[in-house]
Amino acid sequence: MNSRPLSLAALTVLEVSPVDMIDIAARTGYSHVGLRLEPATPEEYHFPLVNDPALRRQTLKRLHDTGIKVLDIEILRLKPQTCVSDFDKILSVGAEFGATELLVAGNDPDEQRMTDNFAQLCDLSRPYGIYPHLEFMPWTDAKNLQQAVRVVEQAGRVNGCVLVDAFHFNRSGSSLEDLSRVEPSRMRYMQLCDVAGPTPDDMQEILRQARNERRFPGDGDCDLLGLLRLLPKDIPLSLEIPCVELQAQGVSAEQRAQWAIDKTRVLLQQL
Repeated sequence: MNSRPLSLAALTVLEVSPVDMIDIAARTGYSHVGLRLEPATPEEYHFPLVNDPALRRQTLKRLHDTGIKVLDIEILRLKPQTCVSDFDKILSVGAEFGATELLVAGNDPDEQRMTDNFAQLCDLSRPYGIYPHLEFMPWTDAKNLQQAVRVVEQAGRVNGCVLVDAFHFNRSGSSLEDLSRVEPSRMRYMQLCDVAGPTPDDMQEILRQARNERRFPGDGDCDLLGLLRLLPKDIPLSLEIPCVELQAQGVSAEQRAQWAIDKTRVLLQQL
């Protein structure tokens, strides 16, 4: 049995509370969860862990009772108007939960400013033992693997990392050859899912698929084994597989989490 950490990402079961998510992770065989401390969009339902001390206490108790650990926290956005010091409270809460990885989106067309802010974020995160990961997404200003690596390397911080998400890797046209050249220490976890069909011409459709219509590992067209073979051995996998259509059909969060981990284990057996 592969012993690598498998984490249930918030986006896979976004409708459930952090407490329920931890219970689901424990029942379905995960070792970790990812906590969304900041919403990705204004529209999504959000459980305010940062500003709700009672919910934080309940979540910490459930982590303690189940033995589930927190892998990553999300999602901080680097924007033109970003003041990095404003993120300190979120980092403090993340550290309270024991998270070591942080998901960061680049939403600043000025790459030098984004790089400078990423470096500042790494400095702010370091005392907490947290590693910021710049996640490239084709509709953001960190569009692909090459650009994300460039920003992280130019920032020049030892705790600065790049997050490879299988969906964004596929839709951004990033290559396994590029991935093979990335310093392994720059990749501490990966987001796993599968992707079906050719890349749409319309960026809004790519965005819709990313947030609503991913596939379980093995149910799409991604070379997931090729990806995994180029990443550090036994790198933790965050299973981020939103399936809004399944949810609308009445498939429960727990069933979707179970399918995700079962299909991931089948994939890992092929490595």
